[in-house]
Amino acid sequence: MAASPELSERLAEQQQALALTRSAVEGVEAPEALRTRIEAQRRARNRRAPRRLVLVSAAATALLGAVAIGVVVLSAGGSGPRFRAALAPTSLAPGASGEVTLARRSSGWRIQLDAKGLPRLAAGRFYEAWLRNRAGVLVPIGTFSEGRDVTLWAGVAPTKFRTLTVTREKADGDQSSSGAKVLVGTVKTGG
Repeated sequence: MAASPELSERLAEQQQALALTRSAVEGVEAPEALRTRIEAQRRARNRRAPRRLVLVSAAATALLGAVAIGVVVLSAGGSGPRFRAALAPTSLAPGASGEVTLARRSSGWRIQLDAKGLPRLAAGRFYEAWLRNRAGVLVPIGTFSEGRDVTLWAGVAPTKFRTLTVTREKADGDQSSSGAKVLVGTVKTGG
């Protein structure tokens, strides 16, 4: 800068402009009405803060209560009686076995099946579960490819359709049972 008088002159001009700007700002104050309004808004916010805390706490409490009620209702297992069936193997699956729990829901009967010893089926082959009444009427309750942790649904009551069977099926367009039973059991009442 010392080598260039032009640059030294420009710097001096900028420093003078900055000093003038600072002195102008120091002499300006917000109007009294504006300062009063801003201070009133600040006090109102501080008074509302505890109310907000109360409202947030009440909402959180209500939410926790709703969650607790939901957990109790779901853990109660729904409404109505529960049924069970132990599934025995047939000659088509001699090493297989299974347990079934049937629970009443508003949409029908939720059936939890857990079968062991059934090989996984693929390539258009699957297992199908059925409920049968004394007259031999079969109602399909769902299909699966592997027997672990299966959820099925029935629209008929296990008090009237007491035999539960699992068959091997193939996707061939025929919706009737193949008759190839791999597991069979009788539904019994009880927890």
